[in-house]
Parts: sequence; structure tokens; C-alpha cells
Amino acid sequence: MSLNLTISHDTLFAAAQQALLHPYAIEARQLEKVFASMMAHQLDYADLYFQYSRAESWSLEEGIVKSGSFNIDQGVGVRAVSGEKTAFAYSDDISMQALEAAAQATRAIARQGEAHSVPMLHRGSRHAIYLPHDPIASLKDADKVALLERIESYARALDPRVVQVMASLAGEYEVVMVARSDGLMNADIRPLVRLSITVIIESNGKREQGAAGGGGRFDYGYFDDEMLRRYAAQAVHQAVVNLDAAPAPAGNMTVVLGNGWPGILLHEAIGHGLEGDFNRKGSSAFSGRIGERVAAEGVTVVDDGTLANRRGSLQMDDEGNATQCTTLIENGILRGYLQDSLNARLMGVAPTGNARRESYAHLPMPRMTNTYMLNGDKDPQEIIASVKHGLYAVNFGGGQVDITSGKFVFSTAEAYMIEDGKITHPVKGATLIGNGPDVLTRISMIGNDMALDPGVGTCGKEGQSVPVGVGQPTVRIDGLTVGGTA
Repeated sequence: MSLNLTISHDTLFAAAQQALLHPYAIEARQLEKVFASMMAHQLDYADLYFQYSRAESWSLEEGIVKSGSFNIDQGVGVRAVSGEKTAFAYSDDISMQALEAAAQATRAIARQGEAHSVPMLHRGSRHAIYLPHDPIASLKDADKVALLERIESYARALDPRVVQVMASLAGEYEVVMVARSDGLMNADIRPLVRLSITVIIESNGKREQGAAGGGGRFDYGYFDDEMLRRYAAQAVHQAVVNLDAAPAPAGNMTVVLGNGWPGILLHEAIGHGLEGDFNRKGSSAFSGRIGERVAAEGVTVVDDGTLANRRGSLQMDDEGNATQCTTLIENGILRGYLQDSLNARLMGVAPTGNARRESYAHLPMPRMTNTYMLNGDKDPQEIIASVKHGLYAVNFGGGQVDITSGKFVFSTAEAYMIEDGKITHPVKGATLIGNGPDVLTRISMIGNDMALDPGVGTCGKEGQSVPVGVGQPTVRIDGLTVGGTA
């Protein structure tokens, strides 16, 4: 789907002011007074994070849209930073009284100093990477119900063995504005949609399920009939594959990861270990290793928050800094970490535009946006043909990771055996067990078919969830432990 991203940032900023400041009779000069009061206590940094959001979700089960929810939230978070110390207060009341009270609450962490005022300056971003759509208003409620009913009918029409279809539709419209003690003011309007489908197939008393879905920073118009049919076909295909699958073998073997969503293993197993806070504290397996070889030759990993319309993309991070493409690993060499302003300042480097928070009621921290591995030079068929005996993992379900050690366990949702260079029968119950930093060194072939996930990722860290993207080309990993059920 192609969109013309032509809205000016001045228009965006004016719309954010109209939603977040003007209804409460707040002007920029009043924010200057709040910062003057806070900075009189010799802080290193302070910021205000204003947010307004509307979110909805619809769920279909047993042919009926059984539930729907709608939520409106707004508020402001006030943060003060002195050295490594952070004071934070928030309120769901956007008013000068609430701002002054929150500012008062943050002063205890700093020493007394001289008051000074910094004028608020609006700074625009380079270009729009998504349009400020309101997904919730883009479709009538009756049409949202009809959309879910259509995707169910498409799934049932594909295979008479489909006994149950569950589908969900979610949309969010978020307006944010950041004001900082250095005078910067920046704003963003963030749409987000997601559609998911799960099907259950039954044959001879045996049941299996498959799932699919996607989304991004669009309105509901993204989910046209072609997209609905694609999701339905993917979910039914996965269920049928698992219905015919044999128990997965266990042991140490070559594993080929498919492109796209299997990048979730990359995200979890090594991505978190490259976030600035873990490295500043020395708790990551990658701490202090900038400039060292941490992966096989040819492995290049980036985090890019600037991709148009992607689920993990942002026009600015949650500290008002422009997002960017940050090279984390280049040809196997560790080049950098993902940084917010606090950890960047304490580590003596520049922020990378990766400060993220779940809402105004949460502190920002360094987080991933869209994290993926770049293309190699191998044809995917050449990679498959190179494997005498191994596992081909196309899709993943859940997993667990220890960020400190990098150890992970991931379960496959769709996988096949590779025998004598050919993909043979499907298997189920396979789990991949390993250590993220170690796995990076075991990559022996990298495909030329890099793809991003369809737009379903949500990342959790310290109790906060944010939307993210992942991706990778087909890759071959030698000597990975596979836990099976055979």
C-alpha cells in the first residue's frame, strides 16, 4: 500500500497543541516558568511529556463479535534528572496546577541553585514517515464488525475442516508532545492498527491451530479484501501444516531460520542486550565490547525507527529526539548501543532516538524500534540445499530470554525437516535453545531475501509494552540445540 506522506511538521505541531495545551489554557511561556522553577535546583535535565490517546478493540469468536472496548486516556509526566538519579511524577489532569505540583514533587533529588528561564522553541522533524490518521474514525462501527465477519468467512471457505475462527481488530490514535529544559518542544500524532486471526482445524479428532495478522501506522483502510484473504490463507495454511506434522526430533543440528518474523529471535536474544542501560550498568553480555567481533563475518544488524508506516517507527522518540537508523553490528563488529538521553549522557555518547515509554505514566528508557539483519549474498534455495540434516523454522510462537546471559528458549509455530538439501515433512513441538551472543558467531550463510514482519510485534521491558518491528533474511545457524518431542 503506497501513501503520499506530505503533511508539514508545522501542521502536526499545531494539531498537537490544539489537542494537548489549548483546551487547558496552557501556553509555551507558562511551561518556561515550570522549567525555571525546576532548574533552580541544579538539575541536569528535565522534561514534560503530554499525551492524549484513544484506543479500541473488537473481537470475534464463534461467528459473533462478542466483545468491544474503547478507552480514552490523557495526562502529563514530569521528569527531573540529576546525575544517575531520576525523580518522576505524573497526573491525568493536564493543568498548570498539576504541572506545578508535579514539578514541586521532583525537586528533592537536586541541590539548590539559581533560577533561570529557557524559552520554548519548536523544532520540526525532517519529513513525515506516516500520516496523522485517526484509525478509529476511519471506519464505522458496523463496518468494523463486517470486516471481522469477512475474514472469518474467507478462512472457513478455504478448508471445510475449520471448526473455529477467532479474530481481533484494534486501533489507536495518540497525540504526544514533549517540552524539555533545553528549550526544545516537539510533537507527534501516531496512528496504529492491528488485525489478528487464529483458526482451529479438526480432522479425525485431532485439532491444530494457525495464526496470522499484521498492521502498522495506517488507518483501517489498510485492511482491504486482498489483505484479509492473505491473512486467512496464512492462518489456515499453518494449521494444516501442523495437522500433518510429525513430532520434532531433538539434538544439536543445523537450523535455517526463514525471513521476516523469525527476526523475533534476533530481537529477543541479542537486541535487548544492545540497549544502553544494560551496557552502562555492565549487565549485558555485550558490555564494553564496542569495536570487537561479536558475530560472524557478514552479519550486520541495525535498528531503524524511520521506516515509513512501520509498527515500530516513530517520527520522534519519547524525549523529542528524531529517530534514526543506528548500526549496532557491522560485518560482525559491534559498533554501538541504543541510547536514550540519560544513558547516553552518562556514557559520554550521543542519543540515538531510542527513548520510549508506554505512556505519560511511565519513565522513558532505551528500547528498540524496528530491529533487523541486513541482506547477505546467498539465494535462500542455496542455503537449504547446503544442509544435509537440519531444521527449517519458518514461524515462531513464544519464547523466554535472560538478558544478562543472552540465553533463550523459543518455540516454533511452523517448522520442517531438511534432509539431503531438501525441505521434507513438517514437524511440531520444536524449541530452539541457545545463547544470543554465541548464536551470532554460528551464522554461516545469510540470504538475500530480507523481509520485515507483517506488523504484529509488541515488546515488553520492565513492565512496559511498546510496538516494535523485526526482520531478517534467511540465515543458516550451525550447531544449535533443538528441543523436540520425538
